[in-house]
Amino acid sequence: MIEPHKLNQLQPGQKRRKLALTFGALERDVDGIPEKGNEYNFKSMPRADYIKKLIEIVIQDPELPQASKNQLEEVLQSSSFDEKRACNLARNNLLAIIGTFPAEWDLIIAPHASPLDEKGLVKQRDFFHGVYVYAEDIRSPFNCGSIFRTAEAMGAEKVLISPMCIDPNHPKALRSGMGCIETLGFERKSLDELEEFAKENDLPIFVLETGGKPIEEFKFPKKGICIIGSEELGVSPQALSKATYGRVTIPMKGLKASLNVGVAYGILMQAWVNQL
Repeated sequence: MIEPHKLNQLQPGQKRRKLALTFGALERDVDGIPEKGNEYNFKSMPRADYIKKLIEIVIQDPELPQASKNQLEEVLQSSSFDEKRACNLARNNLLAIIGTFPAEWDLIIAPHASPLDEKGLVKQRDFFHGVYVYAEDIRSPFNCGSIFRTAEAMGAEKVLISPMCIDPNHPKALRSGMGCIETLGFERKSLDELEEFAKENDLPIFVLETGGKPIEEFKFPKKGICIIGSEELGVSPQALSKATYGRVTIPMKGLKASLNVGVAYGILMQAWVNQL
């Protein structure tokens, strides 16, 4: 958090970015899940008063449209000041001026019941033991992060990735992963190493690909590894040969008959978890 008067010493662009980040941190603080080091800590000023002072600075921005100023002034004058709504409204207006928009990684993460370590990461997760996904040659960092986020949310044990898969520590992957890459962890394995890993742990391998059994008819294993491929090429012939448990398909009606790989994996995990 930064003292309000110090913001006026910053250049316009820097001031807007700092304000947008601060409002995001305040939203998390209001929800009771502040990021470590970004807790509200001004003892001389209630948090609501601090938020109001920051909004007053935003209202003075010459680039702010009049309609937005009116909106923010109305929020300030409201008899029941909603801190979270005020922060969200101010931040979104700032992002519009900056020329960007809220993305998935701007969303608030719900409090987690599991204990945290000294870095604020989850020590112990609740997950389905033996449920894995193998991401083969995923090149988009955003899709990579999305896969981790879905895997964590739906209770996969771990994400396995191919040698040619994008590095999950890529900044864009970390953003879309919403902390799930750090929480889950991952291992790189070749297809031969994946096959060996599956044999050692008695894990059947299946693939998500066109031309298989419809997802509503597919009998998911209690434990197993699902291989998903890139949007451009799908699952490779080599990976298909490892999938001795079979192939599952999401029926589609559209002309393109194409789903984003992150979306497709989300649909698959929901169906798998429903059977578990």
